[in-house]
Order: sequence, then structure tokens, then C-alpha cells
Amino acid sequence: MDQKDLLELWNTKRNQIIMAQLPPALVLTALFVTAAFGKFEAAPDAARYLTIGVAAVTGILSVVTQYATIREAEALLIDLNRIEGKTALAAKIGESRSFLSLTAIMLVLFSLATTALVVWAVLGK
Repeated sequence: MDQKDLLELWNTKRNQIIMAQLPPALVLTALFVTAAFGKFEAAPDAARYLTIGVAAVTGILSVVTQYATIREAEALLIDLNRIEGKTALAAKIGESRSFLSLTAIMLVLFSLATTALVVWAVLGK
């Protein structure tokens, strides 16, 4: 692949990471509104567990998608760094591996924290 193809693929990977965040963001927004109005307090246990399950599945699928995309983007950076005579943009993107690693770490940490907060919001009294 040449530089142009790799840069286009880089943009595709970035968009995949962003788009994978939309479904859980919508689910979390709905959960936040429901919890803010105190609707979980009177909800039956089955509804609460279903809510946690849906949030968990949505989040897990999103994390898997984002993590796979990050791994592919890291491989893309290796290929991009092998190209001679890169543009300034390609060189700067080629230096992004540490940011991708940080993104992967933060993805896991934020997912765990969000899961704990969802369980607390849904089951807490």
C-alpha cells in the first residue's frame, strides 16, 4: 500500500472507533435519564437485570470493536512508518502509536468504571 492508501485507511479506522462509541452512548443516555427520574426504584428486579444486561452487551460489543480497530490501526502505523519520503501529516500520524496504546488502556478503564456506575444507578436504592 502506498502513503495515500494508508492515510485513507487510518481515517477509516478513526471513524470506526468513533462510530463504535455511539450505540453505548445512546444506551447510557437513556439509562441516565431513567435513573435521574428515579424510575429504577419502583422497577421490578427483572427489568433492572435486563437493563444491566443490555447495557453490558452493548458496551462489550463496542469495546471489542474499538479494541480490534485499535490493534489494526497499530499495524497500519507500522506500515506507514516504513514508507520513505512521507509527508509531514503521514509522519505525525506515524508517531501516534503511544496515543493508540493510551486509548486502549483508557477504553478498558472507562468501561469498567461505567459498568460499575450503571450497576449502582440501576440497583442502588
